[in-house]
Amino acid sequence: MLKQEDYKQHISERFNSELEDIKNRLLEMGGKVEQQLSAAVDALIEGDSGTAEAIINRDHEVNQMEMAIDDECATILARRQPAASDLRLVVTVIKVNTDIERIGDEAAKIARQAVKLAEEGMSPSNYVEVRHIGAHVASMLRNALDAFARLDVDMAVEVVKDDSNVDKEYGSAMRSLVTFMMEDPRAIGAILNEMWALRSLERIGDHASNIAEHVVYLVRGLDVRHQSLESFVEQVQDLS
Repeated sequence: MLKQEDYKQHISERFNSELEDIKNRLLEMGGKVEQQLSAAVDALIEGDSGTAEAIINRDHEVNQMEMAIDDECATILARRQPAASDLRLVVTVIKVNTDIERIGDEAAKIARQAVKLAEEGMSPSNYVEVRHIGAHVASMLRNALDAFARLDVDMAVEVVKDDSNVDKEYGSAMRSLVTFMMEDPRAIGAILNEMWALRSLERIGDHASNIAEHVVYLVRGLDVRHQSLESFVEQVQDLS
């Protein structure tokens, strides 16, 4: 099983530094996206178009971070030609980098819906579902990033399990919002905007789950993508 100290055994101290750098830069990017997600959800709930606009305008910063990390990974692959666990780390960073950038995109989409809702008026739902699912996926993202930082497979497994709960909550929220539209057709526009925001939150849960799956690959060398939850858990437990 891969452990933190396994990345400190290279003859080249420069190589050690490069591997630590890409991990730290990825976690920095993850922290930035966490803040954007939280701010976007708050902006939507509070009708704060100013904060929402700022989030939209800062989305390019995450894109630039993604490209810089990809460039650094490409340089390491070309210069160091890593093998075994080092190669898995670089590959994992590339994959997690993409998921984090896409979470940033979804946070910007939520911010755009916040701007529209601030202009058109609040949804009659009082954003109960947005508050709940927003907190849920934020926790998933935080735990997925922590699992990566700590190489914690158990935490990663819990994140993947949690994604099915978010999917159920999302389905329930959609049904609830349809009821609001049927009861008051004047609220259809606002509710549709809220639905788009909830769709982005559900997608963020998917990306957090992807990050957790990448952690399993990094630590165990096991590709668990595109499997049922039961098969995923069984495979991970078999290698425990």
